[in-house]
Amino acid sequence: MAGWRVVVRAACWLVAAGGAVAAQADGLITLPAARSGATVSYWYMPRSGATATLVLLTGGPGGIGMQGGQPQSGNFLVRSRDLFAAAGFHVAIVGRPTDVTDMTTAFRASATHVDDLRRVLDDLRARADVPLWLVGTSRGTVSATAAAIAIGPPQLAGVVLTSSITAFRLPGAVPTQRLADVRVPVLVLHHEKDACPSCAPHEVHWILSGLTRAPVKKLIWASGGDGARGDPCEPFHWHGFVGMEAQAVQSIVSWVRQPAP
Repeated sequence: MAGWRVVVRAACWLVAAGGAVAAQADGLITLPAARSGATVSYWYMPRSGATATLVLLTGGPGGIGMQGGQPQSGNFLVRSRDLFAAAGFHVAIVGRPTDVTDMTTAFRASATHVDDLRRVLDDLRARADVPLWLVGTSRGTVSATAAAIAIGPPQLAGVVLTSSITAFRLPGAVPTQRLADVRVPVLVLHHEKDACPSCAPHEVHWILSGLTRAPVKKLIWASGGDGARGDPCEPFHWHGFVGMEAQAVQSIVSWVRQPAP
């Protein structure tokens, strides 16, 4: 396929059944962005027999922390990627485009960002003919929501929002977007102790009430974990489901397999 390159950990190729035909080793896929000279990359983890592809959208300024040929970010989704893959899913972790230094909430809600995500989704669809789910955390929920509105079904199967940006003062905050235009299943997972001011638990209800056309929607409150430390908006606090990564992932994958109110 023209226009992309892949760096893999091993030069092995598998022939798998169903949507995981010719699944390759984990690696970095780089695609051209619409802007001249810019690219957007994602870390791809194909798995034989996968029933869907989970597209993970990190928070903060974006990026996946590539070091030594591996994603090293402490972000909840990045550090839990093997758990998602072990549950029987292809996994793609989307990075920051090369012409952007900080993926602000305003950028994440923009048509420019949605176009980058559309290119990633098109590439993933060409690699595996299985349903595509967006899974965002923190600022990544702004990205997931904007893409769900602009792209929607049938290209997207559903959306998972974890530790959602709820503060109305922030451009693109999830409750401020056109939630009535989301027409795919939506899971909202939020820790009841999330202390990040931009993700206040008492504002989460605005998301559910705005999803008037989502065919299925559900809110799951997380309450476990241990070892919360540092900035309450960073990944090793309740905001990042610290100490309960396996439980959080299980909640997500169980619902993706069978969305229900």
